[in-house]
Amino acid sequence: MSLNQEKHQSPHHVVIVGGGFAGLEAAKQLGKAPVKVTLVDKRNFHLFQPLLYQVATGSLSPGDIASPLRGVVAEQKNTHVLMGEVVDVNPEQKKLILSDREIDYDTLVMATGVSHNYFGNDWSEKAPGLKTVEDALEMRRRVFASFEAAEKESDPEKRKALLTFAIVGAGPTGVELAGALAELAHTKLKEEYRSVNTSEAQIYLIQSGERVLPSFKTVLSEKAQIELEKLGVTVLTKTRVTNIENNIVTIRSGETTQEIPAHTILWGAGVKASAVSQAISNRTGAELDRAGRVFVNEDLTVPGYPDIFVIGDLANYSHQGDSPVPGVAPAAMQEGFYVAKLIQKRLKNKTLPPFHYIDYGSLAVIGRHQAVVQYKAIRFSGPLAWFAWLFIHIYYMIEFDNQLIVMIQWAWSYFTGQGGARLITEKATKAPTYEECQARYTPLVTSESSGEA
Repeated sequence: MSLNQEKHQSPHHVVIVGGGFAGLEAAKQLGKAPVKVTLVDKRNFHLFQPLLYQVATGSLSPGDIASPLRGVVAEQKNTHVLMGEVVDVNPEQKKLILSDREIDYDTLVMATGVSHNYFGNDWSEKAPGLKTVEDALEMRRRVFASFEAAEKESDPEKRKALLTFAIVGAGPTGVELAGALAELAHTKLKEEYRSVNTSEAQIYLIQSGERVLPSFKTVLSEKAQIELEKLGVTVLTKTRVTNIENNIVTIRSGETTQEIPAHTILWGAGVKASAVSQAISNRTGAELDRAGRVFVNEDLTVPGYPDIFVIGDLANYSHQGDSPVPGVAPAAMQEGFYVAKLIQKRLKNKTLPPFHYIDYGSLAVIGRHQAVVQYKAIRFSGPLAWFAWLFIHIYYMIEFDNQLIVMIQWAWSYFTGQGGARLITEKATKAPTYEECQARYTPLVTSESSGEA
């Protein structure tokens, strides 16, 4: 049955879960469509995640890279924003179940993203990842608290551990964190401490694979490693972390095991889909990949459920090339754009060809004047790549005021070496988990009525 054949007293209701790049793009594209849009997110803001590492290292403040969702869609009269936590979905009754209410939908778009993957290890408190504002603030707290503690420490070995930073995972997040930390310790903070030489800080970048930036071509990975080592980063490839305990990282390379005393341990080694993917799988029978992402059809719908779309990092789209569409912002935005257009086509009894991802290339910044850029057969690095990285990141920011603020902050930091937000705040309070939300929710439907066996 086509969408416009359904009998409704009100406009077709599109519920979008997730205000990240994918979900927000879908909502914006539906802003003038003859539909009712409800945008649901557990936060009330869109976060520009590619620059979270700069919040973690004190270059930017959280507000510089966050945009209130209500403000972004304020001019869209058909769009309603709800702050809430999704705990389940009932596809038979077309209901999205939040921790405190249920929402009826005609079309559901799931774009809840991913979280950290510790591969079965209980290391989240010992080595925070970098996906949320709270994560970035916790990293910032640990980084600058280490420098402050080192300033007061008289024991050389303890001071060395306080000035040792271990970053697990050498994808773009790990590489950018390592470069920013090295610049911070070896240049920006040198004149600010009196009892400790911050340039003595050791930064370890630990990668289980053969090279850093494994998604890039080998020549760019090698260039990135050379530039990191120039900054003073110790790059350890073909090295696995086997344990993290008592501020000690145990690593294994071949048959050799080594312990690194590191007061600050940061995680960037992997991601897994949000817990909502399991609810989707339970209710629809959709298959999940090893990271918990939902395998979707060529039109980004869940198999057997044409009224449920899964997009962004939550989706595994494996219908193009040898590997799934990457979990990057341009891919998420393209998926959000496609889904919005397909919904509008369906309202007119029309359709679209399968989704096709256009790869606009990959970028990673290493340090001041150094970055790597990869676009099809074009590969380059150095200052030109760095300026390309700056321009593209500014371009993709949602609101003009964020673009302006970040440009001013970067310019000030570039010319003076100062600036940023090096505040040590209290430890962030974690948001409720998926299981905690489920525990306090009383279902309004029975298992029988929800289609469960």
